[in-house]
Amino acid sequence: MIQRIQSIYLLIATLFGLSMLFANQIDFMSETANYALNFKGFYSVTNTAMPEVTSTLALSILLFITPLISLVNIFLFKKRMVQIRLCAANIGLLLGVTAMVYYFGIVGMKELMATSKTYGVTMVFPIASAILNFLAMRGIIKDEALIKSMDRIR
Repeated sequence: MIQRIQSIYLLIATLFGLSMLFANQIDFMSETANYALNFKGFYSVTNTAMPEVTSTLALSILLFITPLISLVNIFLFKKRMVQIRLCAANIGLLLGVTAMVYYFGIVGMKELMATSKTYGVTMVFPIASAILNFLAMRGIIKDEALIKSMDRIR
C-alpha cells in the first residue's frame, strides 16, 4: 500500500539515506591537503596521487543498510509487526550512523592532522531519517490497532 502516509515517510527516509551515499559528510582542511569523509572512507581531495587515506568499512555498511531497510519496509505492508520491528531497528542504526560519523570526525582531526573540519548538510539526514522512521512506526502501530479493533467487532 504505497498510498499510506507511513510509506511516504519511509520513501523520504530512503531518499535521505541514498543521498548520504553521494555526498561528503565531513570536509577536513590541513596545511598540506584537504580531505573528505564519505561512504568510501577518508580520501584526499587535493592530492590525486593518494586518493584514499583510510577505509571506513563499518560506516559504509551502515550507509548501505539503512536506506535498504527503509525501502524493503515499504513493501512489507502485510506484515505490520515486522514493519514495526524493522523501523525500530533502523532508528537504532541511523543513530549509530550519526554517532559513527561524529566519531570519525574526531578521529579524522587527529589522524589527518587537520586544522579544521566542516560537517556537511548531510549530517542532518540520519537524524531526519530516524524521525521519519519513528513517524512511520507510529502510523503502522495505529494501523495495527485499527485492525485489531475491527477484529473485536466481528
